[in-house]
Amino acid sequence: MTVRPIRSLAARSALAGLAAGTLAAIAGGGMLASAQSIAGFNSDAPVNYAANRIELQDKQKRVILSGNVDINQRDLRIRAARTTVAYIDNGGVKIQRIDATGGVIVTRGSEAARGDVAIYDFNRRVITMVGNVALLRGSDNLKGGRLVIDLASGVSSVDGRGAGSSSAVGQPVGSTTGGGRVSGSFTVPKRD
Repeated sequence: MTVRPIRSLAARSALAGLAAGTLAAIAGGGMLASAQSIAGFNSDAPVNYAANRIELQDKQKRVILSGNVDINQRDLRIRAARTTVAYIDNGGVKIQRIDATGGVIVTRGSEAARGDVAIYDFNRRVITMVGNVALLRGSDNLKGGRLVIDLASGVSSVDGRGAGSSSAVGQPVGSTTGGGRVSGSFTVPKRD
């Protein structure tokens, strides 16, 4: 395995391209957003990123960002302790998947999703968050074990299963039975 810090401008540009598509997808995770706003997120917008350390692992076709990872794309922001971006390079870099771990927070506008892990599968166009998932919009909140966002259909779902459930991460909700519950609190507007 070849691991080296990213020093060249070309390598940094490739990383920026990898991160751009990835972050847009995860960012599309304004997890509380309506299906319309999830489906309408511009994943071609420029992506800015910062981390304490960035490694390009050529042979494994992945990029590792670690330590206070902060990724921004327009109004989408992803923060995590560590992010791994897997890609293929067939004359051009194409992101396959991004994994964010360690206190993951995805925000878009006034909406936020928090969880232990976030995974974006570019081929399936699905974002999955697992482990202590919390969705927040103003004073409303929803908590569960797993959040799945289908970017193709714009449908998001939360269930009580966590990382230790019998269903694999990224599988459709309801594909297996699992324990756990979803809980939340919604604010009812005052009427005159």
